[in-house]
Amino acid sequence: MESNDTFVSLKLIRLTGLFYLFVIICAGFSQGYVRGTLIVSGDAIITAENILQNKALFQLGLTTDFIAFLLDVVISVFLYQIFKPFHKGLALISSCFRLIAHPAIGSINLLNHYVAMKVLDSNVLMGSFSVEQLQEMSSLLMEAHHYGYLIAGGFFGVHCILLGMLIYKSNVFPKIFGGLLLGSGAGYLVETFGNFNFPGYETYTALIVGVAAALGEVGITFYMLSKGATVSYKRLKELIQ
Repeated sequence: MESNDTFVSLKLIRLTGLFYLFVIICAGFSQGYVRGTLIVSGDAIITAENILQNKALFQLGLTTDFIAFLLDVVISVFLYQIFKPFHKGLALISSCFRLIAHPAIGSINLLNHYVAMKVLDSNVLMGSFSVEQLQEMSSLLMEAHHYGYLIAGGFFGVHCILLGMLIYKSNVFPKIFGGLLLGSGAGYLVETFGNFNFPGYETYTALIVGVAAALGEVGITFYMLSKGATVSYKRLKELIQ
């Protein structure tokens, strides 16, 4: 007979899903809307004008990103608790990769986002650099932020692959989500290594990640919120209580 300690509360699973939904909303807003709207690739002048004319929106993008990264710390711990009974070592490694991805690398990388605005809005720098130089400097910082995001995505891709493996090893969630998260992880890795090594295909790699993440991450998020866990998991949990 399995110990009741093997099973986690359905409330914990649903709370994980709720936090994951907040992360998806916050990260989607900051990356998809704010930077997607204001940053014009290859045009430092228009990008600088967009940032200066929409400073509040640009700063809000940083804030929502940071909120998502803070929530990711909690999600990492919750996912470890959920899957620890089935494979403690793999659950720990998976959660560590998630912690390194966004709470660590992603948070530090936000400095590039913040300073990109500050160099355009600094009276001190205006006396030492021309407007054109400051615009180029800001554009370079946003490019650095983009590649920092890709580095974080590489770690997150490994996390998704390990999370998919954990789903296969347990009966907490349907195994189809294991396969979808393996696809999500592969998508993040394709984007990271593809953009670094084969520039020029960023539109395609972004599309791959968008589709893969929508199927895997968004799918399991709504499953956690609606179903909580598989029927077999819930029944077995009830039997030993």
